[in-house]
Amino acid sequence: MSSTPLPPADGRGTRAALIFALTAERLSIWYEHGQWPTEAQGATLVADWLGRSKRSLPLAERRHLSDLSDQLARRIAGALSREAGLYAVHEMMEALDPNYESDLARSMMAECESLLDGPGTPD
Repeated sequence: MSSTPLPPADGRGTRAALIFALTAERLSIWYEHGQWPTEAQGATLVADWLGRSKRSLPLAERRHLSDLSDQLARRIAGALSREAGLYAVHEMMEALDPNYESDLARSMMAECESLLDGPGTPD
């Protein structure tokens, strides 16, 4: 059984995927419990996810990704009705499986990638 090497944790695609997953998690918690996870909680979640594949990012980078996901999640929650938001969360959570195809998830991933190009994002 051969395994393909994992992309570096600091690669653009991995960072965008982390924003996407954190945004989905934040929205899920918001719609289920009415609370927003803190930046520190998001950074810890990123560390946990990366640790499963023996990868890591510096705390400052994890906090930055957490902040970007918080901005996006709040923007989504503010723009959508509860029902539409729940649908978006469902699609995003399903899209964490790479075999799941979703136009909504693709557009959300593109938004996550564009956040990485914004001001204040380390190279």
